[in-house]
Amino acid sequence: MSLRKLCMTGALAVLVSVAAPSKASADWLLTPFIGANFNGSANVTGAGEDFGDQFERKLNYGASLAWMGNGALGFEVDFGYSPNFFDVSPDDNNFNFIGDGNVTTLMANLVVGAPTGGVRPYASGGIGLIRQRLDDAGQFFGKVGNNDFGFNVGGGVMGFMNDHVGLRGDIRYFRAVHDSSNDGVDLDLGDFNFWRGTVGVMFKF
Repeated sequence: MSLRKLCMTGALAVLVSVAAPSKASADWLLTPFIGANFNGSANVTGAGEDFGDQFERKLNYGASLAWMGNGALGFEVDFGYSPNFFDVSPDDNNFNFIGDGNVTTLMANLVVGAPTGGVRPYASGGIGLIRQRLDDAGQFFGKVGNNDFGFNVGGGVMGFMNDHVGLRGDIRYFRAVHDSSNDGVDLDLGDFNFWRGTVGVMFKF
């Protein structure tokens, strides 16, 4: 089975599991968020041994759409965008990327939340797309854009101020995964990874 077919099968299984009939008390949660990436690392070719592959904190924003019931299990689709992920300051080992580089993530996640009422801690994890793009990629990655399969794991706390509006704090780890086999599937962890911390306003409907 190819990597693409494996990803599609896994995503379909998750969607079917949450599409089953549920209690009327189940909620949809829309959370626009803003935050920052940190501890990013990538295998940057041509940078020399003195470059630590560590990127500065960079703005990240996006939105999450989640379904949660009265029980512990839920589902979410998480979209994040970092417009200048690959910018490195001139003081960082005298190394600069040419032009702006961005990272986009789109993940389908399972959510396990403690059914504790108004304040709800949770853990989340899933699979999806990690897209890296550089304006001048010839010097570093050999191509302008990389569309990689990847995963994310993390958690946080959500709480409501009233019946329809709340706040959510979230931290999670992203990492790219590569298929290193031409025959079948042989998944390896990629070099590209980072952490993301966000806060957002949550709307329940």
